[in-house]
Parts: sequence; structure tokens; C-alpha cells
Amino acid sequence: MGYRVVVAGATGNVGREMLNILAERQFPVDEIAALASRKSLGTEVSFGDRTLKTQDIAQFDFAGWDIALFAIGSEATQKYAPVAAKAGCVVIDNSSLYRYDPDVPLIVPEVNPEAIEGYAKKNIIANPNCSTAQMVVALKPLHDRARIRRVVVSTYQSVSGAGKEAIDELWDQTKGMYVPGQEVAPKKFTKQIAFNVIPHIDVFMEDGSTREEWKMVAETKKIMDPAIKVTATCVRVPVFVGHAEAINIEFEDFLDEDEARDILREAPGILVVDKREDGGYVTPVECVGDYATFISRIRQDGTIDNGLNLWCVSDNLRKGAALNAVQIAETLGNRVLKKG
Repeated sequence: MGYRVVVAGATGNVGREMLNILAERQFPVDEIAALASRKSLGTEVSFGDRTLKTQDIAQFDFAGWDIALFAIGSEATQKYAPVAAKAGCVVIDNSSLYRYDPDVPLIVPEVNPEAIEGYAKKNIIANPNCSTAQMVVALKPLHDRARIRRVVVSTYQSVSGAGKEAIDELWDQTKGMYVPGQEVAPKKFTKQIAFNVIPHIDVFMEDGSTREEWKMVAETKKIMDPAIKVTATCVRVPVFVGHAEAINIEFEDFLDEDEARDILREAPGILVVDKREDGGYVTPVECVGDYATFISRIRQDGTIDNGLNLWCVSDNLRKGAALNAVQIAETLGNRVLKKG
């Protein structure tokens, strides 16, 4: 016996990936519904070898459905998630709306699966920010061994994290660079993204950080350990898919780079590719379509006591969004619902 599953936002980048991953991982689905806004009503989306027509989320009855994967943004989530939850359908939400709610668990299954037990307070589970998700997968096994005191992270985030309009803008600007008079002015981003990098993701806050940077701090503390100090600089780069992060870690106890490499090789969800030679590391273009979080460039930081550096790369549409949501659904099924 399987589950009755809803994917809300099925026509978007993340929603389509959710459908793909549910099929790829053979999630036990008895029935599936693809939801979208009224303007996308009837749009066809793929689920394995099946084609689904989207239904209007505003008219959908969530009663009798087990799990709803939401990829519709905070505003729509605020409207429809309580409706689904009240009807008895567990919502796994990809927006930022519920991530900081103390009554809603924020889950990365490789890191804090036990926290999923708290879903019953609101019948809602939050999926973390894409940049946070891959980082905590890398940090958790090291934290268990040597206790992390402080993290300094610089991110190199692809445009797909900002949606389809951002992908189109990078594509159009890149083409326009080669055709005089066809230059494309920034609309989605604050400055030109083609052949450029922008140290600004989400809105600025009073202390000078951006909300994306604040998310990484707050979410790491909630998912892993509130005692960990985190400082982040988040940068948008002209890459279509795949986020990269340069992570500097200060531990309470010494951790040798060779031991760290061995620990990461054995950790769930991680693939270590770390050869000290040309090309002996993973870049964003190589991680696209993969489930893993890739770790490279593991090395001691001699400028501080108990310091370590590493390079972390992952497909942000997968581990950073859709894959993690499906893994949450799997964890929910295995630990709580136990139907499939």
C-alpha cells in the first residue's frame, strides 16, 4: 500500500524536479496529483512514463491525501498550506515561510531525521534553503567527531536558485553580448549577471547582511546546533544549475584532514572527489542531475587552531530543493506514517 501524493507548483523548475525524483526513487505512490495556479490549469507535466494534467490548487480538496510537496513560494504557501494541513495532508514546504517557526521541524534527512517527529504540531515540515542544505550535509559528520565552533562560508550560487526568469536573463544576456544592439538590461537581478558575479542574494538587512546570508546562519543553528557560529557571504554567479561553497571550519578539537576525508567518504549523501592534481575536484557543471553533495579541496587551515577548509558542490534544484523534499517524504513514511 502506497501514498496519495500531491505536488503543488508542478509546472515550475522545482515542482518538475519533485515529480522526476519521486519517479526515479520509486517512492510508493498509489495516486498523484499535480497542482498549479489557475493560469497553468491543464498544463501537462511528466511523472515517470506518465503524463499528468495540472489541476487548480484553489479548487483542490486535500482531504484523503497523505503528503503534499509544496513549491509555490511563501505567499501562496501561506494561503494553501494550512488548508492542506487541516485536511490531514502533511505539507512538506520548500518556501521560507515556516523554516523559522519553532513548531515546524526543519529537516535535512542525513542530518536531523529524528526532528521529523515534531511535524504533528502543525502537520507541516519545512525544507531548508538550498545553500544551507548542502552545507549541513557536509558539516554534520565532522561536527559529530570534533564539534564545530565557527563556520565562514562563501557561496557561488547558480541563477536557477532565483527561478526561470533568472535562467532566461542569463541566457539572453549571454547571447546579447555577441550581437551589437541586442544587449539585455538587468530585470531579475540588480546588475548584469552574464560574465559577472553579484554579491547580493535576497534583500539587505539592517546589519548589512542579506537575507540569504541570514538564512544560512539561522537554519544551520536550527538544524544542527545553536552554538555554532556562522558567517556567510552569498554570491550569484553566471552558472545555470549547481551551487558551490568554499567553507572554512573552526573546530573545538583538532581534526586531521586525512581523518576528515575518511569521515566524509563514509557519510550519507556525500561523495568525496579530492585529488591534488589538475581537475581533481568537482565543479557545478559536473554535479547537475546528481543526488550527491560533492566534497573536494579538503585541507588544513594553518592560520587558526583546529581549522579546516573544503569545497562543497551540489545540484541546487535537487539536494537544495526537490530531492531533499522527497527525502523528507521518505523519512516521514519510514519513521511515522509507515504505509509504503
